[in-house]
Amino acid sequence: MRTIDFDLSPLYRSAIGFDRIASMLENINHSGNQNGYPPYNIELLDENSYRITMAVAGFQEEELDLESRENMLIVKGKKAEDKTERKYLYQGIAERNFERRFQLADHVRVTTAAMENGLLHIDLVREIPEAMKPRKINIGGSQLLENENS
Repeated sequence: MRTIDFDLSPLYRSAIGFDRIASMLENINHSGNQNGYPPYNIELLDENSYRITMAVAGFQEEELDLESRENMLIVKGKKAEDKTERKYLYQGIAERNFERRFQLADHVRVTTAAMENGLLHIDLVREIPEAMKPRKINIGGSQLLENENS
């Protein structure tokens, strides 16, 4: 796979607080989870709602662990040890342990998680605090008015 390097120094000259974004961009290709297992989709349900759907065939709910911390969603699958001796002619269902990490934007939180037909659905919502929503400022006045678009 080809690696492309970006010079982010112009960003540091004129923007403040974007060092975390630059760090995320630098770490994209250095992630240890590049194998694509398990496959997943990310859906935009509406302006502030998302759904991650992961194909976790062969896993039981108790073998899956979801953790949300510091703008990171971590999904782990750990198969219980199967002591049954099996002789596969073909094994296409990968029942191996995994850890998948999703970087979450500020103010995005997990609302629900459910299993259905071998798919793990994780619903997320972006909730912007009132203090961070846009406000209209009257010129010549000191009163702030809430933006009608919020």
